[in-house]
Amino acid sequence: MLSFAQATDALDTLIDRDQDFRLLGSGYGFTEGPAWHASGNYLVFSDIPGDKRWRWSEARGMELIGWPTYKGNGMAYEPDGSLLVCEQVTSSLLRIRPDGWRQVVACHYQGKYLNSPNDVVVRSDGSVYFTDPNYGRWPVAVGVARECELDFQGVFRVPPGGGDCELVVAEQEFQQPNGLAFSPDEAILYVNDRQDVKAYDVAPDGSLSSVRVVHDQMGSSGTPGNGNPDGMEVDELGNIWCTARGGIWVLAPSGDLLGIIETPEVSGSLAWGGDDLRSLFVCTSTTMHAIRTKVGPAPIPSC
Repeated sequence: MLSFAQATDALDTLIDRDQDFRLLGSGYGFTEGPAWHASGNYLVFSDIPGDKRWRWSEARGMELIGWPTYKGNGMAYEPDGSLLVCEQVTSSLLRIRPDGWRQVVACHYQGKYLNSPNDVVVRSDGSVYFTDPNYGRWPVAVGVARECELDFQGVFRVPPGGGDCELVVAEQEFQQPNGLAFSPDEAILYVNDRQDVKAYDVAPDGSLSSVRVVHDQMGSSGTPGNGNPDGMEVDELGNIWCTARGGIWVLAPSGDLLGIIETPEVSGSLAWGGDDLRSLFVCTSTTMHAIRTKVGPAPIPSC
């Protein structure tokens, strides 16, 4: 059965506690960046140290579909079926079209290479937001050691139809911005850092304002292998589901903690999918798991 570091009665309206994680695959270096393809009825995700992209479906099980991936991390589908991929080694946000054609969406800001794009979301108007920490430039298994050209870790936006990426937060706002997700009405963009989740108001032109901390002290605080805020999704009711210290933190829109679902290993990210969009796929380090929920995701671009 599922175990919980913390749980309130409100959590029972979101998930059935009388279940266990379903193991979908194992033997990976570190799983990340899951994205659900609705019309194809399959999940894709990254194994960053393995430099591979995998696909899972109920019909075919687990399949290797990409190698090398340049230490690909976060991914998101666009309405036409194109896959956006954060490539840490190339310091680029890529678009892979359904016919396989690769297009660079963003790789520079004001003439300097990006650090290492990490996670990406698509707004309904076609604009693309992504985080740019520098993890992919560290001398570790998820990156390739090299100097940064930017002296900050930011959050960027690419306008609908493309163009130069725009910095949408203050340069020193984040230590290491990571996961990001929109509220159901897209009026709020949530972005997490090493210890907290922050919220921004989103203007019609896509700019961000009125930053505030939704919840803090979510990181491992120096405890190795326990997890920091990372992947994040918002459900149809506006609750925030964020992988962090000890498992999956479920936060109400107010920031109140509804519960922490303990995961089999450190969890790096998560995404809803399945026929009814009630399966929550959870990247759990060397494994990939799924659990069932009573809610689905905030609206996502269909493909």
